[in-house]
Amino acid sequence: MKVGGSDKKEDRLTESTCPECGSERKDFTRVCPACGAPPVDNRQGLVSASSVRTADLEPYVALRYIAKLFKVLAALIMIMLLGEVVLGLVIDGRASVTTLLGEATRLLVLAGMLWAAGDIAVLIVDAGHDLRVARILLGRINAQMHRREDQEEEKLAPRPRAAP
Repeated sequence: MKVGGSDKKEDRLTESTCPECGSERKDFTRVCPACGAPPVDNRQGLVSASSVRTADLEPYVALRYIAKLFKVLAALIMIMLLGEVVLGLVIDGRASVTTLLGEATRLLVLAGMLWAAGDIAVLIVDAGHDLRVARILLGRINAQMHRREDQEEEKLAPRPRAAP
């Protein structure tokens, strides 16, 4: 049965049989163990080779906000450092230089760590996108292999000839 079929294939999905080969299939979210048919997304029906599931395109919104938060906090710490240096020099003069150097070093390290944490969050988002792209491409390759296999089976199957 072809992937493009509509009514018969959808009727077969309600049963516990595979829509491709007709064998028993308990979990439609996994590849069929008998024929290797692609998984079926319960929310959208059959997953075709050219379509992309919405679950594959969901963005990492929370991680992006966390990355922005870390970078904003790093910038605020730098502004606080400048204010502390100015106030220290105005109030205590040269006597505060040694104290300010220690505080400046501590705040610079903290700001750098926050900025790096923001960059790591962005890196995690990019890695997640790469993983999703790989999953989509693998699904398309799997579907294409199944289509080729079906076409080869159709070519090899004997066809009844019309009576003369």
